[in-house]
Amino acid sequence: MMELAQARFNMIEQQIRPWEVLDQRVLDLLETLPRDSFVSDADKSLAYADVSIALDHGEVMMMPKVEARLVQALNVSNTDRILEIGTGSGYVTGLLASMGQHVTSVDIYTDFLEQAKSRLDHHTISNITLEHGDASHGWKVGEESYDVIAVTGSLPVYIDAFQNSLNVGGRLFVIVGQAPLMEALLVTRVTEDEWIKQSLFETDLPPLRNAETPSSFVF
Repeated sequence: MMELAQARFNMIEQQIRPWEVLDQRVLDLLETLPRDSFVSDADKSLAYADVSIALDHGEVMMMPKVEARLVQALNVSNTDRILEIGTGSGYVTGLLASMGQHVTSVDIYTDFLEQAKSRLDHHTISNITLEHGDASHGWKVGEESYDVIAVTGSLPVYIDAFQNSLNVGGRLFVIVGQAPLMEALLVTRVTEDEWIKQSLFETDLPPLRNAETPSSFVF
């Protein structure tokens, strides 16, 4: 356990801070919510490494510094209602739920949802609703809208569905493009019909399953 605690400290000081994550709330949360309890036993030694960790179904757990930048960029408050597209390991779900009022997290794979529920229950994180479904083209239940949306798989092509589900003042984190070069964006809804897009950094992440792809050129 001491080794994992030291690895967590090193992750924060050597990976996270140098990558411009300086929000003390985020740094404290990374310290208190152990990432190693959201990975398989076989991957414990990688939990705090500067790598993506392979999950089932060809998915990955984002690098710790990308998760940290995601949470910092979304600037979550304790009144925010949050939508997460792609539950995966449940770690980002836990980070967001620890900062916000409620998280609805959607995944296309039921085994991911079952594992995430068990892990989140272990940390008594209960302000979450886990939903099974395909949210690659958006996720709307009735008229519900959100203050924060995090898309944890990439979109080869940007679509408006997620930004349209934001409340005014709401923030969307999304990674757009195709391998090997993709762009992480923060999209803020400033009025009913106006959004501001801010480029955060470049990265690479597997696409959401069934996400729209660019039309191929026909010669």
